[in-house]
Amino acid sequence: MSVADCLSQLGGIASRAQLVRALSRRDVDRALRNGELVAVGRGRYALSTVNDAVRHAHALNGLLSHTSAALHHGWEVMRVPERPHVTVPRKRKVSEERRREVELHWADVTGDEVDGIACSKELTLTQCLRGLPFNEGLAVADSAARHGERALLRRVAINARGPGSPRIRRIINAARYEAANPFESGLRGIALNVPGLDVEPQVLIRSETAWTRPDLVDRDRRIVLEADSFEWHGQRRALRRDARRYNLLVVDGWIVLRFAWEDVMFDQDYVHQVLVAVVALVDARAQVPVCTCGAA
Repeated sequence: MSVADCLSQLGGIASRAQLVRALSRRDVDRALRNGELVAVGRGRYALSTVNDAVRHAHALNGLLSHTSAALHHGWEVMRVPERPHVTVPRKRKVSEERRREVELHWADVTGDEVDGIACSKELTLTQCLRGLPFNEGLAVADSAARHGERALLRRVAINARGPGSPRIRRIINAARYEAANPFESGLRGIALNVPGLDVEPQVLIRSETAWTRPDLVDRDRRIVLEADSFEWHGQRRALRRDARRYNLLVVDGWIVLRFAWEDVMFDQDYVHQVLVAVVALVDARAQVPVCTCGAA
């Protein structure tokens, strides 16, 4: 896996430990030497395209916005933009050549909505939660919560006005700092739109056979959803540990579903259909009387 693919799956920003775990120390050091990987904060790294995004914003005398601003603020996103999002004043004329380099937005941003070269955190959250698909917006909100911005999220919910405001508040109400990464958030975003399914991130399950903390858990229906990360696939010991963990959950009466990153990102209809089907299966089983065949 390339450094670019790895960072995309981790949400655009990652710690050195995450990168080394997914790739190797040699690959990470080489990417840092050749400039493909850059430091964007203490122990946090991103692709050099993050710096390129800042350059494009400066060139247009504009502001990084939407998911490009989210990355600038240190929040992981579900989809790293191929071209940087840049917002310029409504009456600004931009040449076709420059437009091809960015995802251009026109809006009049006031002084208190600016944070250096980017839209402020509050405006960035409003843009992302209003405009992104539900699960991608949830990934940004979860990232903000994970990085200590829960008070900011509450303020955005209170101040939300106009079209999309109920949606903004719904996403913020669903945001959880416990969410491990954008991949898990994306899966949870799909699950939250399945009637009857109520999943929570990183719930500790304790029983006689199983003692584990899966990615997503529906306690009432005893359903576990795992966002199957690529990080451990090359390690046999980790594979064995996970296989045992899932087997013990099944023995203890849990249904375990595992979803690949590619399906959560590119085949959400499939994921949604599977989740709808498993809810129907659990509900149908609950209505079937216990068989007492052969009882004295």
